[in-house]
Amino acid sequence: MISVANLSLRYGKRVLFEEVNVKFTPGNCYGVIGANGAGKTTFLKILSGEIDATTGSFSLSPGERMSVLKQNHFEFDEFPVLQTVIMGNRKLWDIMQEKDAIYLKPDFSDEDGHRAADLEGQFADMEGWNAESDAANLLSDLGIKEGQHQVLLKDLNGKEKVRVLLAQALFGNPDVLLLDEPTNDLDVETITWLENFLADFQNTVIVVSHDRHFLDAVCTHIADIDFGKIQLYTGNYTFWYESSQLALRQKGDQNKKVEDKRKELQEFIERFSANASKSRQATSRKKLLEKLVVDDIKPSTRKYPGIIFRPDRECGDQILRMEGLGKKNSDGNYLFKDLSLALDKGDKVAILSRDHTAISTFFEILIGNEKADEGEFVWGQTITTSYLPNDNSNYFNGDYNLIDWLRQYSTEKDETYIRGFLGKMLFSGEEVFKLSNVLSGGEKVRCMTSRMMLTNANCLVLDEPTNHLDLESITAFNNALSDWKHNALFTSHDHTFVQSIANRIIELTPNGFIDKRMTYDEYLEDERVKEQRLQLYGNLTASK
Repeated sequence: MISVANLSLRYGKRVLFEEVNVKFTPGNCYGVIGANGAGKTTFLKILSGEIDATTGSFSLSPGERMSVLKQNHFEFDEFPVLQTVIMGNRKLWDIMQEKDAIYLKPDFSDEDGHRAADLEGQFADMEGWNAESDAANLLSDLGIKEGQHQVLLKDLNGKEKVRVLLAQALFGNPDVLLLDEPTNDLDVETITWLENFLADFQNTVIVVSHDRHFLDAVCTHIADIDFGKIQLYTGNYTFWYESSQLALRQKGDQNKKVEDKRKELQEFIERFSANASKSRQATSRKKLLEKLVVDDIKPSTRKYPGIIFRPDRECGDQILRMEGLGKKNSDGNYLFKDLSLALDKGDKVAILSRDHTAISTFFEILIGNEKADEGEFVWGQTITTSYLPNDNSNYFNGDYNLIDWLRQYSTEKDETYIRGFLGKMLFSGEEVFKLSNVLSGGEKVRCMTSRMMLTNANCLVLDEPTNHLDLESITAFNNALSDWKHNALFTSHDHTFVQSIANRIIELTPNGFIDKRMTYDEYLEDERVKEQRLQLYGNLTASK
C-alpha cells in the first residue's frame, strides 16, 4: 500500500499539488487522469523518488517493492536484454552480482563461504533460479524473440526497447507498479496482452494513460487530479466520465426532484455494475460498484472543447474512387500497392498499416501534397476535404498570434468571428495573443482543429488526430466524429476512437490491401482477416 500524507509541490508561485492525502491499496488499479499540465507524470515521479515534494510525505508498506516503467530509453544500452529485465528486481539483481563476484575470487575465504551461503539462501527465497526463465517468458510474451535476449539493448530499435523496459517493470511480481503511458509504441496485440496481465495482477497498479480503452480494461479506480487535489473514484474511466457528466446535467436541472435524481443515478450505477461482468476484473469491479452510493458521484469541473464540424453542402453519390493506386518509399519498396476501391456515402473509414509512413503518405497523396507512383484516384465533384496532418510543423513557422494565425485560413476576417472558433478549442482571454510558434503539441492540434472547423468541408481526412491531446480533447473529438454523418478517412492509435467511429476498415500493406465493412473489434477478432493479414505481411507478424 502507498499512503500519501499532506503532500504539496510548488514551483515558485505555481502550486501543482496542495495538501494531498490519498491511499492506494493492494488489488486495485488506479488510472491517474487530469488535464495537460495537471501533474500526472510529476505525481508518479514523486512516488518513485525521482523528484521531491515541497512538503508532506508518502510511504510504502514495510517490505514492499516498487517497480517503475523507465522513460529513459538509453539507461540500459550497454546491458544484454535478459539482464536488463532481471534488473527490474534490484535486490535480486544485486544478490546475483555479489554472489557471482564472490565465487570468482581467487582467494576464496571462510568468510566468503559464509557470505555466499547467506546470499544463496536469499536467492532461493526469492526464487532466483527461475529468474532467467521468467524474464525470457515475459520478453517472448511482449514480442521480443529468443534470439534477441542476449543482444545489447542499444542494438534494438525504439519500439523493441519500450517492450524490454516494460518487461523490466513487470518482472518479479512487484508490490507496487507505476506505469507512465505504458501503451506508447505498442501494437494492438501487445496492448491486449498487457491489459490481460494487469487485469490478473493482484498487487497495486498506478497508471497514467491517454488510452481510454486501456483505462477501461484495467482500472478499478480513477485518481482525478484537479485544482491541486487528488480525488479517488470507484470504477473505470468510462464510468467516471459518464457519471460525472450525468451529475453535471442533474446539477443544472433545477426542476428535477431530489428523489428522481437519486433514482436516475442509482439506475446508472446498476447498469455499470451489470456491464462489469464482461471485464477480466469482473468480480472486484462489480463488488466495488455495488458498494458505491450516489452521493459519491460528483460533477466534473473539466472543460471540454466544442468540436463541431458543419459542411456547407451534402455529399453526392460519388465520393472517392481509386484504381491501382501504389507508392514506393525511397528504397524502392512498396508502402502500398494495387489499391482499387470506392468510398460510399457516409463511410467513416479507419486506415490501418503496420507502417505508419504508408498511412501518412496515402493521406498526402489524396490531399494532393504527394504524387502516387502508380494508379489514379478521383474525388467526387461535390466533395470538399479538410485535412489534419500528423506533422503540422510547417503550419507554425511564423510569429503570428493565434487570432492572426487562424485569420489566414478564414474568408471572414472579423476578430469576434475568429475568437469564436478559438474559444471552442479553449483558447480564451489573453491566450489568443500567444505566439503560434511557441505552442505545445496539444495546443497546435487544437489550433489545427479550429482551422478544420472553419472550412465547412464534407469529407474529413485525419492523421492521428488524438496525438498530443488530453483525455478531455480526445473525448470531445471522439464525440464530434461519432455525430458526424458524412465521410471521413482517419487513423488513430486510440482503440476506443477507432471502435466507436469507423464503419469500415482498410489496411494497407506492401503486398496489397484488406477492405472490410465491420467495426474495429470485429476486424481484430475475425479469423479470416487474421489469415489474410498473415498472407499479406508474409513472415512478419501482422499488427496494426
